[in-house]
Amino acid sequence: MTFPTATGSTWTFDAIGTSWAIETASPLPSIAHDAVSAVIERFDREWSRFRDDSLVSALADGRTASVPTPEDADAMLSLYDELDTATAGAVNPLVGDALARLGYDARLTLAPWGDPEPAPAWRDTLAWRDGNLSVARPATIDVGALGKGRLVDLVLDTVRAHVDGDVVVDASGDLAARGESIRVALEHPYDATRAIGVVTVTDAALCASAINRRAWGDNLHHVLDARTGAPVRAFAATWALADTAMRADALATALFFDGGPELAASWNAHWVRMHTDGRVEWSPGFDGEIFA
Repeated sequence: MTFPTATGSTWTFDAIGTSWAIETASPLPSIAHDAVSAVIERFDREWSRFRDDSLVSALADGRTASVPTPEDADAMLSLYDELDTATAGAVNPLVGDALARLGYDARLTLAPWGDPEPAPAWRDTLAWRDGNLSVARPATIDVGALGKGRLVDLVLDTVRAHVDGDVVVDASGDLAARGESIRVALEHPYDATRAIGVVTVTDAALCASAINRRAWGDNLHHVLDARTGAPVRAFAATWALADTAMRADALATALFFDGGPELAASWNAHWVRMHTDGRVEWSPGFDGEIFA
């Protein structure tokens, strides 16, 4: 939850399965609304594994082994390379089929149809070069570890091209702010009416991830260890502050695993994470207040 700034206008809408709020110092013109909608539609059409007409769906079902490289491919997949290395393979962009086996599939059946299985070795399967994004065999790309953060950055840039002054882009827990500082409460993963702390975000991004956000069945949720295909059990929620929302989103995922804090330190980023037993830890130099 955020503590709103004294902005002049707030635009709320739903997209990519989540709620968005864009706060600006002055009302956005209709051309800006159209531009934001176009950016989101383009990103979703390329990267959503929940759309039959997306590029990643075409690669997943074997209709084709190669598609034109989306403009965000290098930025996101290069960052996945860092995540993979930092977490010893726990974060992998080909985790989509492992999620589907547990019921988090394109139809959101939430009905597991198999035991957990590791994700494929993505460096041997996925390539992006010579203008093409390709797979050596059908595989489901899932950029959930950092994709929403990337889209928040794209929307922020689009908005700032049309208005001056303070801007906050909030995609239900993944947000970026420019201009006036905002205070953000860190929502307790087991009780949405409580916060475990607050942090001030100034010309930066804050992203969160929690095992209760997309949970179903018998203790299943969307944060998987790609090495096993099974949901993580050690941590309940993570929060990361970074210069961009894509990096903050990536760190919020990496912090569920060993290596996440070290990656954050190398980026000069800060973080908080809660264990499933309720213990809370945070990075050295974290400039916020922790209640729990």
